[in-house]
Formats: sequence, C-alpha cells, structure tokens
Amino acid sequence: MRPGASRASSAEPLLLLPFLPWHGDPPRPHLGMRRRGNETPRRRCLPPALASRRLLGKRHPVAPAAMGQPPSPGSSTTAGQRNLPNLLIFLLFLGPFNCFASYSRATELFYSINEGLPAGFLIGNLAQDLQLPGAAEKERETAVEGGWQQPEQWGKIPLSFNLASQGLGGQYVNLNNRTGELYTSAQEIDRETLCTEDNVGSSLVASSSSSPLLSSESCLLLLDVLVLPQEYFRLVKVKIAIHDINDNAPCFPMPQIRLFVPENSPINTRLAIEHPAVDPDMGTNGVQIYQLQDDYGVFTLDVEENESGERTPYLIVMGALDREARDEYVTLITAEDGGVPPLVGTATLTIGISDINDNCPQFNETQINVTVFGNSSIGLDIASVHAVDVDEGINAEITYSYSQKVAQSSRTLFHLDESTGTIKLSKRINGDTPRLHRLSVLANGPGCIPAVITVSVSIIKVMMRPPEVIPRFIANEAEGVVYLRELEPVNTPIAFFTIKDPDEKYKVDCYLDGDGPFRLSPYKPYHNEYLLETTKPLDYETQQLYEISVVAWNTEGFHVNKIVKVQVLDDNDNSPVFSQSLIELTIEENNAPHAFLTKLYATDADSGERGQVSYFLGPEAPSYFSLDKDTGVLTVSTQLDREEREKYRYTVKAVDSGMPPRESIATVTILVLDKNDNSPRFINKDFSFFVPENFPGFGEIGVLSVTDADIGQNGWVALSVVNGSDIFVIDTGKGVLRAKVSLDREQQSSYTIWVEAVDGGDPALSSTAKITILLLDINDNPPLVLFPQSNMSYLLVLPSTLPGSPITEVYAVDNDTGMNAVIAYSIIGRRGPRPDSFKIDPKTGNITLEESLMQNDYGLYRLLVKVSDHGYPEPLHSTVMVNLFVNDTVSNESYIESLLRKEPDINIEEKEPQISIEPTHKRVEVASCMPTLVALSIISLGSITLVTGMGIYICLRKGRKYHTDDEHLEVQIPLNARIDLHMLEKKPVEISNI
Repeated sequence: MRPGASRASSAEPLLLLPFLPWHGDPPRPHLGMRRRGNETPRRRCLPPALASRRLLGKRHPVAPAAMGQPPSPGSSTTAGQRNLPNLLIFLLFLGPFNCFASYSRATELFYSINEGLPAGFLIGNLAQDLQLPGAAEKERETAVEGGWQQPEQWGKIPLSFNLASQGLGGQYVNLNNRTGELYTSAQEIDRETLCTEDNVGSSLVASSSSSPLLSSESCLLLLDVLVLPQEYFRLVKVKIAIHDINDNAPCFPMPQIRLFVPENSPINTRLAIEHPAVDPDMGTNGVQIYQLQDDYGVFTLDVEENESGERTPYLIVMGALDREARDEYVTLITAEDGGVPPLVGTATLTIGISDINDNCPQFNETQINVTVFGNSSIGLDIASVHAVDVDEGINAEITYSYSQKVAQSSRTLFHLDESTGTIKLSKRINGDTPRLHRLSVLANGPGCIPAVITVSVSIIKVMMRPPEVIPRFIANEAEGVVYLRELEPVNTPIAFFTIKDPDEKYKVDCYLDGDGPFRLSPYKPYHNEYLLETTKPLDYETQQLYEISVVAWNTEGFHVNKIVKVQVLDDNDNSPVFSQSLIELTIEENNAPHAFLTKLYATDADSGERGQVSYFLGPEAPSYFSLDKDTGVLTVSTQLDREEREKYRYTVKAVDSGMPPRESIATVTILVLDKNDNSPRFINKDFSFFVPENFPGFGEIGVLSVTDADIGQNGWVALSVVNGSDIFVIDTGKGVLRAKVSLDREQQSSYTIWVEAVDGGDPALSSTAKITILLLDINDNPPLVLFPQSNMSYLLVLPSTLPGSPITEVYAVDNDTGMNAVIAYSIIGRRGPRPDSFKIDPKTGNITLEESLMQNDYGLYRLLVKVSDHGYPEPLHSTVMVNLFVNDTVSNESYIESLLRKEPDINIEEKEPQISIEPTHKRVEVASCMPTLVALSIISLGSITLVTGMGIYICLRKGRKYHTDDEHLEVQIPLNARIDLHMLEKKPVEISNI
C-alpha cells in the first residue's frame, strides 16, 4: 500500500468467499482466506477428476490430528470413508456444477484513499491482497498441506485481471491486467462530485453503514473485477472509500442576505439566518464558525447544531434598536470551516429594522380659524388638516374624524374626508344656520391616543347673490389645469373671463390674486370681459406649477374666487452642466489594467429624457481611455508609463437626450505620478581612464555619467565605490572619480573598481558599472645598477688577455616602462695607466679590452660608468665604479684595497651614449595623445614581461656561477649589499681568450 490509501483491515483486505458443504472432516482453511467473526471456512475448488480422486481416498482431508490435535475414536474420517461410494456417484453427476460453484467465488476488498490524488497513485495490489499465486509456489504449498498435489502445469498459467464493466467507477482507476495493481487514473477523484444523489448508482454509493470499516460519511467507489483463467476464476467486489479533504471553501447560497428585526426586540433576541453557508466538505472540513465583520455594538452571532450535524447561525440582539434613528445595518458575515488551513466565505448581511407603532400622529398647530360666506356653493373647501406620524407603513396610517363633542348639525353641514382631512361644505347655508361652528378633528393612529385640532368656522350671512366668474380657456386645459410650454412667447393668451352680477344691480370689478408672470386686463371694447395672459417667459426649471385666483367683487363687498392652475411643460432648453469645467486627476504609473480614474457628473435641469445625460470622450483622447456612456466612469485600460508620457489632456462631452440634443464640454487633465520603476543607468557599462602615475591625491581622474528616468526623490542618484573604497572616492553630485593618494605605476599598473549607483526611491533601485584605471608611466625611477653592487669591488685582468675579449659587464634595470625604461651605458670617467684600453657597449653594458696590454699598462684602472634611461622630458641616470686590476697575480690585497678607498681623481666626460634610438617626444607634440597613450601602455606591458624574463635569466645565471667549481675564479662580487666586501677572500681571476 502507498500513503493516502489504507486497507479495510489493519492486517489485510477483507475477503468474503462462497463455500461448498463438506461431508467429512472439516477442511483446513486455505492460506488465501481469512476468517472474520463467524465466517464459515471455505474449501478450495478442484477439477472434477481431482475432487473424485480425493473423495475416493487418494488424498484425504487433513484430520484434526494432522492439525496438531489428537484423533478421537469414531472420528468423522471413518464415516467419510464409509460414505465414499455414495458421494462418488453424486459428485460424478454434479462434477461441472461442483467446479463452477467452488471456483466462482465472490470476494470483497476494501480500500481507503483521499480524494484529489494524482494520476498513477497505487491504491492496492489485488493479486497480493487476494493472496493469489504469482508463480504458483504458494498455491502449491497450500495444496500439499491440504492433502493433495496440484498439477505441475497450474503454476505456469498467468493470471488476468479485468474490470467486469467500464461504468462510472472505471473512469477513475486503471487496472494492470497482468499484475492486478490498481492505480488512480488521469480523471481526478472529487468526492463532492462523485457522492451526490445524482451520481449514486451501480458504481457509487454514499454509505451510511454502521460497519466499523466505514464511517457514516463514507463515499464508496464500487468495482467488479474478474480474475481469470477459469482455474482461478473469481469475481472480486472492490470497494474504495473516498475520504474527504478540505478542498472547498464555505459558500453562501445568496451573496446578499436580508434579515428584518423588530425595533422593539429585547436584548438576547435570537433570529435564525435562513441562508447559512454551504460547504461540500464533510466533518470538520465543513462550516464551523460564523463571524460578523462589524457588529455595530448591538449584534452578535451564535451557532446551533441540530441532531444531523447541520450548523445554523443565529443573530442575537445585544442592544436597543430604534428604526426612527437608524433603519438598516449592513455588514459582512463570514463562514469559516475547520480545515487546516481554514477556508472562508463571505456574504453581505443587511439587517433591516422593522417598524412598530411606537409613535402617534401629531398636529403642527392646535386651531384653525376659517370664514365662510352664507352664499357659498356646495363643495367649497373650508379647511384641510394634516397630522404627521413618523412611523412607516400601516403604523403611519392616519384617519380623521370628528370628536363626539361636535354637534350633529355641524357634522351634516361640513363633511370631513377621513383619509385626507379635507373639510368641505356639504349643504347650503340658510338663515337658521348658526354663525359659529367649532369642529374638533381627531387624528387617529393604530393603538394611539388621537391628536386633536380645532377648526373654527365663522359664517357671514348675505342677502344677495355673489358675482359670477365664467372662464373660457384658450390654452390647453384639463380638469381646471392649464398647460403651457416653457418656450411659449411673452403675452401668450391663456383664457377669457366673463364677470357679471346675477342681480344686475351692482357694479362688479375683477382682479388677479397670486404670484406669477401673469396679467389679467379688460378686453376692450367689450364690457366685463377680461383676458389672462403671460407677462414673462416661463421657466420649468424655476417653477413648474402656478396657482392664481381670479377674484370678482361688487360694490357691497361680496367677492368670488375662481382658482386657475397653470402647469408649465418642460422643453429641452438646458444643456448639461459639468460640476467642474476642468477636471484634474492624478494616477500612479504602472497602474492595474482598467483602473478607475474618476466618475464624471453632469446635471441637466430639464426633466424626463431631456434631462438624461450621456458621456463621450473627445476625439483627442487616446484609445486606451474609456468612458462609460451611462455612468460617466472614466477608466484606463492599460498601464501608464510616466517616462513615456507624463501628462494627458483631452475633452469629454455630456450630451442630453432631447431633440435636438444639447451638449457641454469639460477638459480632463491626467498627471501620471512617478514610481521608482527605473534603475539608474550609466552611459557605459565599462569605463576606462588613463591617468599618469604620481597623479596628485584627490585629483580628478574622470567623470561618470549616470541618469535615472524617474523624477524627484526617485530620480536622485548616489554614487559609491563598491570595492577599493580605501583608495578611490567619488563625488556623488558631480560623478567625479578621485584617488585619495598618489598612485605609483611601479606598485600597481592598473585598478579595476565597481561603482554602484543607487536612487532615492523606496525601495531603492541600483546598477553598477566597471571602472578600469590604467596608470601611464612617467620617468620617476632612475636605472638601478644590479652589477656590480659595490664601488669597492675589483676584477683581476691578466696582461695576456687578447683585445676584444669581454672583461665584465654592468647590469642595470629600470622600473619604468617604454622609453623610460630603455637603458644606455657609457664611461664618463677613466683613470689608469692607459685609460682608453677599455670600452663599454652602450646597449648591453659589456666591457671589453680594446688594445693589447703591455708591461707598462699594469696597475689599477677605475672606470666611472653612467647608466642612463631615455625618459622624457628629463632622462634619469645612475653611476657605478668599475675597478679593473691589470697584473699577473694579486700579491698585495691590502695595497689594492687602500687604492680603492682613495677618492679617485677622475675627469667627468659629458658624452652621451651612442644608441640608435630616435627620440619620440617631438612626434608626441604633433601626434594625438590617445594613440601615444595606447602605444605606451603596450610598451609598458612588454617591458614588464621583458624585465621579468631577464630577472629569471639572471637568477639562473648566478645560480650556475655559485654552484660551478671554476678553478680560475679568483673574485666573487656579492649581490647582497649587506655582506661586507672586505671580509671576502679575493683571488685573481684569469681572463683568457677562449
């Protein structure tokens, strides 16, 4: 087994096999069978011939004694032998059925795996778990122990495993037909998908069994496997339990949950949330915890679990509620499962506070006084009362009624509308009608004490008929309302009014009462005819409804009002207006795609479709800006780069839906703010500077140019030397590279440093550049004479030395390079019997004998050799004294040493050595500096190589001199200056012509 799969039993898979009754001794259990509880032992299936032979006594079942128990008298073995003839006839007849019954065994295997396992995961091996023979060795052993021998050819028959049907279960597993290994297939096993009610069928079952092998939440995958060939045929029932993992987050069935709580709910009131979260996972992986993001200090959550394990969240009221103070609370409810790590799901919980009747109707005033003429017409509005209830719905319904104190005569004369509170004259006023009526009106609310207002009606009795006002409308009129468009011109006629006295005894005048751009004037030449017309343009946006009265009164003081309502109709006379004509926006660069910029808002004072505004981008707006036509939301669909473009400016239009449409324009400016998204950049990745050696400290070596495309703090760049900071320093502001100390090429010819540029962003970005500093040689080192090392040393020269023979050499080196390291040798001073007998090679420094030595040439020769370089502009030189003693032998060394100690009287010969080297400084003056510097650098590197080779050669040569036993060597010149030359034993050196 592999991790993630477990068998039904801690030892082996559970096997359930059919059995055939045995009429004899109880057979020994087969090794491939396992008893569970009260299972009856099964017997092995044999071919009919073998079964007959076995029953005939060729192979008897193992008696209890063979199993380690003592045989008992009259055991079943004897009885079985007596019944063999009868059984033989029975088995010969039932031979084929016996084999079929015994070989067609049904077996069950249980496996347990987690859902979501990858393809190729080993679930189990059927051959091993069923203990079927691989090479038939175990079966052969079992057969021998059972009392019969298996035929030899049985062990050579391969086993074959096949799924009985390719149902739903076969999609999730792969069976190796040869080995019996069962693997997961590429189709991932999802427990929540498999074990739904729709999928439960022949291949799947959601078990609620109480079996100890399965939990109450088990999901089983059922497979039927056929084992072949016929000799081993059996039907294996494979049950695979799919265990749940936490692969699903809790999910609320509705993203918006609404719950209503009465405002008078006491503390600790519990209300169930009817739409709890659903988690397809089981057990602890299901929903465990509910939480509120904001409880407002008045709510909390509790969870109750029923007998089936379902958890329901309950909202608990923890504080007092008042709908009139706040009628709604909106928060997030979070459901969390018990997985590791836990998964969560959220939904919006809206808690509405439902109203209760905790407020009663109230009047704003306690009394209304009204005067009515006795000749008023029926239906005249006397007064209108209005009460207010701050509750809502049915709790705010108000009905009006008269108090019981109101007389029945007053109730009959004045009708009260119980819904609107309007009091109207319901019958004519006669002479017997009282002149004063006090009407007590009650405002009734559900479960409330009525509010009371008193309406005092005074009746003025008249003995004549009032004037009559007869309107004739010119403009459109319906039910007493005149309709005029706001674009109607001035002096638009509205109506004619005819004024007359029914008694034809009194003069009647007429005037207009009310505010508005209207005028009522006599229409001449007719008598008592008046024209109502406009005096100014009407504006729907300023006022939509006017209510004016045409008042007619006679000389006795009686008057009549005719109310006229004028409704102004809207026209598309207003363009949309932006809240700002210039909209300035900012956004950081590298924004997310479809980033929100702003919401444009334009208003149109017109009504209806004429006031509906649509938004459009101007033609100069880039294509990656988009403007929602309806909402005015301005977004950018791509990332903006400040370094590419820092500012955008374009127009937007607001267009209404009138005919023709009207529009207005605003300007949008977008400033892209900088982010630190650009590293500092050097102009070159590699810088090379040529500096003459001995350059003064803190002198300017070179300038490093670095840029940063960002601005502000993000574009501020600081330079620093990463390595070599103890020698070099860089000016952060100017980028000037300096050396703290003077540089000596002879110590180090070049320097390689790294300079880092760091910007001021957060986090900071950086880049580096490689700086190579090449030191140019100057002639600051005179030649160094290595041989001879002392002015006190001497060399014995035999008089027999032939002319042209080399006597000795002067060897010097120069640490400079190029022309500064080219050395010339010359003799600038001589002393001796015949001073011109010796000459020196100006290139090699070899001293040779020019002429043959005579008897009078014996003695000490002192040659002052000048070793000079060819440096520019001033060559440097060193001098060394070469002492040659011409004699056959050295008989008195002390005498020679005394001569050497004396200061030689030598005339200096100012004679330049003759070396065929053309001076180059004149060309340098004409030629360009850069080729010269490159040439000098190449010469310097070549000189260093030459000097190194010469040093090795000298060391090897000196080594040979020290280790060669030369019998003619009389004097050795030490190279170590610390050795006292006077302590050395000096012997004459014989120079012969070789």
